[in-house]
Amino acid sequence: MTAPVSRRAFVAAASAFATNPLLRQPVLAASLRETTLAGPPAGPSIILAHAVATGSLSFLADKAKFRAWRDVDEMRAGLTSGTMPLVIVPTAAAANLYNRGFGIRLVNVMTHGLLFLIAADPSLTTFPALAGKRLAVPFRNDTPEFLANILLRHHGLDDGKDIQVSTTGTPLEAIQLLLAGRIDAAFVPEPAATAAIFRGKLANRPVHRAMDIQVEWARAVGGPPILPQAGLAVLDTFRAANESLLPRLQQALVTATAEVNAAPAVAAGHSAAHLELPLPIIQQSIPHSKLVAVSAREARADLERMFTKAAGADMAMIGGRLPDGGFYL
Repeated sequence: MTAPVSRRAFVAAASAFATNPLLRQPVLAASLRETTLAGPPAGPSIILAHAVATGSLSFLADKAKFRAWRDVDEMRAGLTSGTMPLVIVPTAAAANLYNRGFGIRLVNVMTHGLLFLIAADPSLTTFPALAGKRLAVPFRNDTPEFLANILLRHHGLDDGKDIQVSTTGTPLEAIQLLLAGRIDAAFVPEPAATAAIFRGKLANRPVHRAMDIQVEWARAVGGPPILPQAGLAVLDTFRAANESLLPRLQQALVTATAEVNAAPAVAAGHSAAHLELPLPIIQQSIPHSKLVAVSAREARADLERMFTKAAGADMAMIGGRLPDGGFYL
């Protein structure tokens, strides 16, 4: 995802929700003239935008809309106000919220991982090759940084000694540093990786997709090359009044995901304006985004594997413990 949310922001959101009784009132199914599905400007949101554009979610409300959230504050406001009852979030952040008492559940997982290491030097295809290099990682205290730190440690690379790691606020900042020659490699998600390759061609500064982080993760910790980073979450207020719609929603997203993967150009046409990226970038990013729509219950083993390995001894990133079964719909 291009805009993971910090733990501090989510804790603030959870506190606001817990102390606001208005947010605990269910939204009755009969009153759903309009509902908004939200997500970041990243791969999984392509599925939602496509499903809305094709009318596949018309059963949710008289008018189903997709809205891209751009930053932490916008998403936090949407969660705490209840205006984003169905929203794509980092799965670790959703687990953190749930464990802290926020009324949220995970409907599904919408990607098996979309992180890549991009570099100007095509030979940087292994972590040992990064020794002595400068690496940028976006989003402090979020999934990309946690994963990067684990992989660097696994390969014996210490920040400040063996490699110089800098944190950027967004993937775009990391791309700008790479194109300016101020770093050697960047750890970024899709569609930012594809956008970097496009921008590199335009600037006559080639950028290469050097490593698939999902593959590197599997090599380091074992198991399949799956990082279930993001999924659709539902607020308890919406779920309580519309629970019978959720299985139908999940099936609609399974169908939409198959359509997106089969016809990237069509899906890009439905989502480019929402994601504010050129259609060719969206289209070419889809095959690299590992888009899926796996129910949270079915994905539980993969999620727990990622949570446990990524959190290590510090389970604070997911609220201190693995979520119980109630989290997984």
